[in-house]
Amino acid sequence: MIRATFVRRGGTNIEMIRAVQPLNAEDAARDLARRCVEGDRAAQTRLFREEVRRVYGLLYRVLGPSGPHEDLIQETFLRVFRSLPQFRGDSQLSTWIGGIALNVAYGHLRSNPTPAVRLELVPDTRVEEAGVEQQLAAREGLRRVYQLLDRMDPRLRIAFTLHAIDGRSLREVAGLMAASLVATKARVWRARRELDKRAGRDPLLRSYLEETLADEPQPEDAA
Repeated sequence: MIRATFVRRGGTNIEMIRAVQPLNAEDAARDLARRCVEGDRAAQTRLFREEVRRVYGLLYRVLGPSGPHEDLIQETFLRVFRSLPQFRGDSQLSTWIGGIALNVAYGHLRSNPTPAVRLELVPDTRVEEAGVEQQLAAREGLRRVYQLLDRMDPRLRIAFTLHAIDGRSLREVAGLMAASLVATKARVWRARRELDKRAGRDPLLRSYLEETLADEPQPEDAA
């Protein structure tokens, strides 16, 4: 996207282009948000198309494969377009939208018990070239992880899934959740500790945690 700067000469209606400069990413995001607020349907469609896959990915990782993703995507973008007048560009637009998506997911987890994750719905992540037995073991391990996450505080679940399953840095998770880095580390560590307790009695779950999921923060960092 480019920005054109115009000047008037001698009070006439003739406008001359003084400079044409490329917009940086932050300015482009603010410009897109402004046009959406002004009712530009093309801008609204562009924003939705650019962000919908990212929102879906966030919701999928947090809720697992059995979540009502389509309904929550709609709710997320309803809130996004209602809240755009308050967007000031202090963070990236995608990060701001991600925060709204997580608030939607958090509200859903608090008010709706999640149904058991069905084995056939769990994606074959990170095992594309593995044998059939390894694929099934990985899918079953992930299913058991989500079963345990269903019983956790939503804040622990969200922090853990974003870091350990989605692979985001702790700092990025903290930004998305509008939480301190210390609090985020503590949430991930507490969630992992709960999973490890169950894994002590479940060899398949223990194997999945050790081989697949990101390392947990150290307890001294989570204090």
